[in-house]
Amino acid sequence: MSTIQPVIVTAHHDRLRAFYTQLFDAEQVFRVPEKGPVFYLGLRIGDTDLGLVSPKDDPAPDAPAPRIVLSIAVDDVDETLGRVEALGGTVGGAPNDMPWGQRVAHIKDPDGNAVNLTQPVG
Repeated sequence: MSTIQPVIVTAHHDRLRAFYTQLFDAEQVFRVPEKGPVFYLGLRIGDTDLGLVSPKDDPAPDAPAPRIVLSIAVDDVDETLGRVEALGGTVGGAPNDMPWGQRVAHIKDPDGNAVNLTQPVG
């Protein structure tokens, strides 16, 4: 598992999977859900993980959707989340335990870049 993982926000998982697989010999190592419309694909390129995730919501017509999210593994999501605003970042809401076994919180750094804080559950 990578400590810092780039995640590309896309509605075109098949197109990007094909691109990264053919260009960099990426291997699909994770998919959520296992069947049906894909929400998340995990690809491995060498020793690095790259995620492809569906947009969370339809953005407002005049708001650009984020294209890249950094997913950063931390020891304690809740403790880390408690320090974000004091350091100039923005908290996007309470952390959630996801069905794929991670506790996740969404934040933005002081420049507005999207960052997911993640921690294994269990």
